[in-house]
Amino acid sequence: MTILAIDQGTTSTRALRVDAGGRAKITHVVKHRQYYPQPGWVEHDADELIASIEACVEMSPGISAIGIDNQGESCLAWHADSKQALTPVIVWQDNRTHEVIEALKRDGHEARVLELAGLPLDSYFSASKLAWILQNCDEAGELLRQGKLRMGTTDAYFLDRLAGHFVTDISTASRTSLLNLESGEWDDELCRLFGVPRQTLPEIVATTGEFGSIESQGRRIPVTASVVDQQASLYGHGCRAIGDAKITFGTGAFALVITGDQPQRSPEQGLLPTVAWETVPGKPVYALDGGVYCAGSAVEWSRKLGLFDNYAEINQFAGASAIERDLVFVPALSGLACPHWDRRAAGLWLGMSLETERGDLVRALLEGVALRAAEVMRAMGEFATIAERVSVDGGVSVNPYFCQFLANVLGRQVSVKAMAELTALGTAALAGGGDLLFAEDDEAQADYLPNADMSQYFDRFSEAVTRAKHWRP
Repeated sequence: MTILAIDQGTTSTRALRVDAGGRAKITHVVKHRQYYPQPGWVEHDADELIASIEACVEMSPGISAIGIDNQGESCLAWHADSKQALTPVIVWQDNRTHEVIEALKRDGHEARVLELAGLPLDSYFSASKLAWILQNCDEAGELLRQGKLRMGTTDAYFLDRLAGHFVTDISTASRTSLLNLESGEWDDELCRLFGVPRQTLPEIVATTGEFGSIESQGRRIPVTASVVDQQASLYGHGCRAIGDAKITFGTGAFALVITGDQPQRSPEQGLLPTVAWETVPGKPVYALDGGVYCAGSAVEWSRKLGLFDNYAEINQFAGASAIERDLVFVPALSGLACPHWDRRAAGLWLGMSLETERGDLVRALLEGVALRAAEVMRAMGEFATIAERVSVDGGVSVNPYFCQFLANVLGRQVSVKAMAELTALGTAALAGGGDLLFAEDDEAQADYLPNADMSQYFDRFSEAVTRAKHWRP
């Protein structure tokens, strides 16, 4: 059985082909544009994403089944008959509904949303974005009256348009703020609160199963898995037991730890109970999720500022760490996610002097990303069991200095898998129904053990985070 995993991410769409011998190979990559029509708005062209998926399938002949992972909270509206998008894709990073969210908080609705959906009120999630579409797109309102409006996250759009199934898997639905976490169904009260008509939403199904088929080169190829990218990554890391944890350092940093067959709520910690996957109908596996909005994007931003030219320059640094010298960076360039949930927070360096050089600023930035990830893991550790080994992947994980510093601030072994495409690997494994065996070289992974106690510097970092909060009006 040969599986094609399509990893439809924030900046690119990637195709990973896994053959019957478990050998995995990237067969096609399509980068796509991000659009910023107004401050705080982030959009994708829906047709461009569809074309990228089609290209990935066309460039991967001889496959038996397809799995697709999606961005999670990115969403749009489309015509039920023509399948044409009515709007651009509103990306998970988009903050256009911030004022609506703040109004809901002032009106005292956050506790109820936490109770039903398990999620805090934040524009990160899909519900307020979908409501914004209905309020601001005249065609959406007309189609609603005609009973021809469909809305949802990008996975539902891809499956409806390409495979003929208007569905979303439960892991993606759990990221909308519209799913009742206990029942696993759309919640009428949440739909009314946000102003999203339930009848426009896709059917919620398990993560694996029959999702229709995609035509390519004269044949139809079944889609057998659909899942959120971060949950796919969790599966790709080999996390299966309670306490298994991973952190993916991509555009943002996303930590997940498996908690078992019941959702674990921790509103006081700002953590997100979420569905990891459901491979047996009616028996979802749950996880705790915590995110950092800016990780790899912060590093790339600093490169564009001219703080370094080549990534090899920032793999090692001499002398004491930046935070030991009271130089700190808070990577709140798009606000603070878990456990603070403060979109008004702003990025900042603290502790600069006339002696501060470019390398010092980059070093502090890398440490700031690691400290924010460790802050999330600390919050998780107060509520859930976490294994002594944390698996990591993503662009920043190839940086030895970053990984060693992360091991030190976590106080845990950090393991970097040799295979970079863990999100796609997880998607392929789910699409293969558990029968897929990978030809992985586990000995090639890099392991970092703590070699210094950095716990005394958390208070210093927390002080800097406090100063970053509520900066924007």
